[in-house]
Amino acid sequence: MATTVLSRQQLKQALLAECLQLQQQKVHHARQAMEQVQESANEQPASGEDKFESFREACHIQRELFARRLEEAQRELQLLQRLPDRFGVGGTMGPGSVVVTNRYTYFIAISLGEIELDGQKYCAMSAFSPLFLAMASHRVGDTFSFRGQQYTIEEVF
Repeated sequence: MATTVLSRQQLKQALLAECLQLQQQKVHHARQAMEQVQESANEQPASGEDKFESFREACHIQRELFARRLEEAQRELQLLQRLPDRFGVGGTMGPGSVVVTNRYTYFIAISLGEIELDGQKYCAMSAFSPLFLAMASHRVGDTFSFRGQQYTIEEVF
């Protein structure tokens, strides 16, 4: 288990740092995509022709889509930035906690999927994910079922 290599606090900090980096990349890419679409729309010559107006309208729709993605990515980044406030709450399963099961180790943060840290694999997942909701009412030593799989909670910190 990775907790023998790093202290629990160090592990949480390292997982958070990795999540922050990944989320900052998402924010950056969403912003870039939104700006590129806007530039494409601005580069088209002003014309009364329908095809150019349709192109601009399509660009506007795409820009709005990327703007929503950017807003969501920024909101999730803010959630990550507030997680260290929860690190002192030991043994409680929720945002900022690490949940070790017989199948996988989870970092409760935002949904980012698998993260590898010092050769160990972790899953960064949201406190609103179906799996977390299935495990949240359980304690260390409890077994629960999710999508036909049995999970045993081994540790929460």
